Amino acid sequence: MFDGFEIADVDVGEASIHVRHGGDGPPLVLLHGHPRTGATWHRVAPLLVERGFTVIVPDLRGYGRSSAPVPRPDHSQASKRAMADDILSLMRTLGHDRFDLVGHDRGSYAAFRLAMDHPDVVRRVALLDCLPIVEHLDRITPEFATEWYHWFFFAQPEVPERVINADPDAWYHGDPEAMGVENFAERREAIHRPEVVRAMLEDYRAGLTVDRADEEADRSTGRRLTVPTLVLWSLRDDLERLFGDPLAIWRDWAVDVRGHGIDSGHHVAEEAPEQLTRDLSAFFSGEG
Repeated sequence: MFDGFEIADVDVGEASIHVRHGGDGPPLVLLHGHPRTGATWHRVAPLLVERGFTVIVPDLRGYGRSSAPVPRPDHSQASKRAMADDILSLMRTLGHDRFDLVGHDRGSYAAFRLAMDHPDVVRRVALLDCLPIVEHLDRITPEFATEWYHWFFFAQPEVPERVINADPDAWYHGDPEAMGVENFAERREAIHRPEVVRAMLEDYRAGLTVDRADEEADRSTGRRLTVPTLVLWSLRDDLERLFGDPLAIWRDWAVDVRGHGIDSGHHVAEEAPEQLTRDLSAFFSGEG
């Protein structure tokens, strides 16, 4: 995976961020989701390098080979603002003062927070398979609660750790052929470390507490994304079925938003890398 990319572990203060980076051109950061690592981008990142980007692929704090602070009672160590600050420090260390940004799944919340808080740093942002957390919570239905029950299960103290660590492979199953053998192996190594499982659960606990409060504060004051925003969603996932047109919701949160669905399941970077690369390249090149 990531042939020609450099690999580093960068101290950003509270955490050490494991990162792959390569290419020569405008800097573009790719943030993964749960329970993946940066390796989920292994089919997309080289294609973006071929299209002229410098591509930076970190593991979020607590995921994969990045470290995480000890959990706090308020879960703030796993907040998306903390994750966003990690990426900001990482990029400055790598010599990039302004950059483009992509986030998928949980990584999209870190990308959203970074673009919201630092529009002077983020040039454009793409958000994949997500809505703001408070928009999900405002639309809780029996269908959402059933299909997305993990949000609320993960928020419980201690029990999820015991359940998942008893058999991580059974909980986080996956197909090595579909994911890519090395990507699957990297994720498998991570989920067998209890400290990673704990940190990933803390991500969700922060989502329902400190991150929700941050979004509610944004909404109450009318704060919106001011950078050009691309929203993409997987047509064979359940986002559109549960919530309708994602763009209609995101228009309340972004000044300049566009996007569409992609014929893929949820893990779009693994399942539809060529289409995703075309869409991202067009957007970040100013063509779409």
